[in-house]
Formats: sequence, structure tokens, C-alpha cells
Amino acid sequence: MVYRVVGISFDHMHMGDLLRMVHEHPDAEIAGLYDPDRSKMLGAIDTFSVSDDRVFTDFDACMAAGPYDLAILCCATADHAEMTERLAPHGVHIHVEKPFAASADDARRMMKAMQGTGKIMSINWPLAWVESHLTAKRLIDEGMIGELREVHFYDGNRGPLFHLADKVEVSPEEVEAQKPDSWWYKKASGGGALLDYMGYGATLGTWYMGGEAPLEVTCTIDEVPGIEVDQHAIAVVRYARGLSKMETRWGTFTDPWTINPQPMCGFVFVGSDGTICSPDYAPAVTVQTRAKPEKHDIPVDPLPEGRGDAIAYILDLIDRGAQPEGPFDPALCLTAQRIVDTAAASAQQKRTLELLP
Repeated sequence: MVYRVVGISFDHMHMGDLLRMVHEHPDAEIAGLYDPDRSKMLGAIDTFSVSDDRVFTDFDACMAAGPYDLAILCCATADHAEMTERLAPHGVHIHVEKPFAASADDARRMMKAMQGTGKIMSINWPLAWVESHLTAKRLIDEGMIGELREVHFYDGNRGPLFHLADKVEVSPEEVEAQKPDSWWYKKASGGGALLDYMGYGATLGTWYMGGEAPLEVTCTIDEVPGIEVDQHAIAVVRYARGLSKMETRWGTFTDPWTINPQPMCGFVFVGSDGTICSPDYAPAVTVQTRAKPEKHDIPVDPLPEGRGDAIAYILDLIDRGAQPEGPFDPALCLTAQRIVDTAAASAQQKRTLELLP
């Protein structure tokens, strides 16, 4: 069969990347596009030759033109819960672009909306498709560094307005002109580097930690005059087994998918018997062990079959009647969302907090 996929909202630039995956998948087609602002869809309409009868600025009209098998959801973070509740009654599988939600309460609303539908909801964390990070997970699970005790995460980019779909560059002048009207820079819309990027570290970190939740979080953020959201956040996360760190940055020297900046974007893992450094998009991970303390590289594993990209992954799940696992699983992502919520509250209150429920 050919899966009919509808793209819902173009607030997040990753919609273009995900639609490209649909366009290139042999068993999928772009069956509909929706955004209340048609101008946001023009790039995708042109790039993928989407006919006018599949383009909608009215949500109800879009859904009436279905049925669809899969909805890609790329609205502003603060709207994830409401849009999931609107989509769920239409009997579609839903692939939510990161972050999961604006809060754990919203995440629970999304999970509740999907209960009883018999449909999958998965969360798309693009770093979960990076070979180095999957290779690090395999090595950790195989016990190469003993018991995992610390996860150190630093990541980000020059800023969310510096690139469009397919990583098309935007000039610094255009970026500054867009900031006043962009949802990325509005608290009410779920903007800010903490909500945008700390979920990566929290979600993959929870995966690396075998699903374990931390005990408490201490976080601080920058405060830039004239900018109502954070652009730099640092959280210390205390687990029963030790301390971890999650740092997020809009304003890195370069974007990690072009030139990995300094500080390095990616993960460093510390275990009882060794360490692993896993930079974003690296061809190898760097390892130290008690048996071989000299730093040495291990080439990354190729992506496994069925994990070539986000769309291939969820369509394979649908084919097999399987549920999302690891960083794509809403239950695991809920634990990570609680970490992000606690970090945001800690930064606001300027004190250490126990992990929020």
C-alpha cells in the first residue's frame, strides 16, 4: 500500500525535511498540507509539486479531504497538545516534531488523546538518527565502559532562524529582522533554547540511562535585554548514581552539521570502567577503557535497517504493528519532559528542585 501522509503546520522548519523523506519513500505520498498561513507552505508546494487540491489553510477542510494514514505535526511547541487532540479523532498515526510538548501536563494530554485510537504517536528527535550516538548506545549496552554514571550533553546551533528546510542558510540580517515576530522567541509559544534543545539531552540521556529518572535538577539561564526567552541554559542533573550535565546553546560558533564547534556539540559518557566521546555527526566515537586507557576511535555503525530516517522508521512500525521504542517512545519522552520542566522551573526560581511529577 501507499501511505497517505498529511503535514500539519509549518511552524518548525523540520517539516520540509520530513516531507522530503515522505517524497523519497517508495510507499508514501504527500496527500495533504495544512497551515493557516499559505505562504509558509509555498516552499514545500513548489519543491514537492503538491497540487492545489491537497493544500489547505482550514484544518477541518484538510481533514475532510482525507483519510490519511500518518500526520506529521510541526506546530509551535505550545500548540502540540491542542493539535494532537484535534488530530486523534481522525484515526491517524502521528509523528510529532521535537520537542515533545511545552510541559509534562501537555505531554500527558497528548498521550491521553491517543489512548484507545489504536494508532501510534512517536516523537522525532533528529539526534536519534545520528550514527555516532547510536554506536555509543550499543557500546554502553555491551558494557564497554562498565556502569554508566554520567551523561554530559552540550548542543545547539547558531539559532533556529539561521536555517530553513534542508539546512538552507539565512543571512544574519534576515535573522535579526525575523526575531520580533518569530514564535521561537516568544515565551507563550514555547520558545527558547532550553525548550528547543534540552529535550535532546534529557530524552537521549534517559535512553542511555535505561529509563532512570533523576532525583533533582539545578538550572540557570542567560538573560539578554530585549530577548524574552533564554538562548543559553545549563542544567546539573543529579541521579542516584551521580551527576550529569545538560547544556543548550543558541549562538554556537558554527552549526554542528557543517563544522562541529567548540565547545563540541554531542555527548560524553563516563562509566565505572571507561569513557566515550560521541560528537554530533562524527565518523567515529572516541573511547577510553581501563584495559586501554589511551584514547582510541571506533568507527560508527551504519544505521540499522528500518532506521534510515524518521519516516522510514514510523512506516515500518505501522507495517509491523509495533510501538515506538527508546527516544521515540512517548513514555520515555515524558520522563525527559519532566527533566526539562524541572530545569525551567529551577532557572525561574533560581534554586535546586526535586524532579517534578
